Amino acid sequence: MAAKSVSIRIEEEMLNKIAYVASYEGRSINSHVLILVRNSIKEFENENGKIPIGKTIDPENNVIPYKNK
Repeated sequence: MAAKSVSIRIEEEMLNKIAYVASYEGRSINSHVLILVRNSIKEFENENGKIPIGKTIDPENNVIPYKNK
């Protein structure tokens, strides 16, 4: 799987704090953020089922509509 690059805007204080946590864990900021993303996806899929890759989302909604539980 090819790695893609993503740019985010982040407040300086938050960046400094995530850098501190990453360093404490012995990771780069990038590696730490990837772990946080993976954990978030895993938690979401555990609660909602596997995310269908390639499913299109209506641009008018820009999100998959909320699923009633």
